[in-house]
Amino acid sequence: MPAITQFVISEESKPGTLAHVASVLGAAGVNIKAFSAPEVTGHGHLRLLVNDVEKAKVALTGGKIKFREEAALVLSLENKPGALSEVAELLKHAKINIECAYLTPSREGKRAIVVLTVSDQQKALATLRDKSLDEI
Repeated sequence: MPAITQFVISEESKPGTLAHVASVLGAAGVNIKAFSAPEVTGHGHLRLLVNDVEKAKVALTGGKIKFREEAALVLSLENKPGALSEVAELLKHAKINIECAYLTPSREGKRAIVVLTVSDQQKALATLRDKSLDEI
């Protein structure tokens, strides 16, 4: 379960915002591995996982795209009912808040890749490390 860096870009929700960010990263040879783009009252918070954090920083800065970095956890869970529930329960009992979450099934469909930002990353790592996520 790696702890990784994700980028957060807060922009007005309007046509072309995602296209612009994706174009800037693509032109720099940065692959977007996962993203989430919820909207709240006209503003979006685009969260991105990329294959090359350093290249992405340079590209976003050069493209005059404001961003911040955020620590995230990436979990690989069995793609079955109840897998996410067990992780959420473990975090709840450890009094760790899940601040943001998104997921995608793996290409084979047997695993679910879950990205979480939490209130206490070190405690979450310790809590989840004690449990083999393959058993969930």
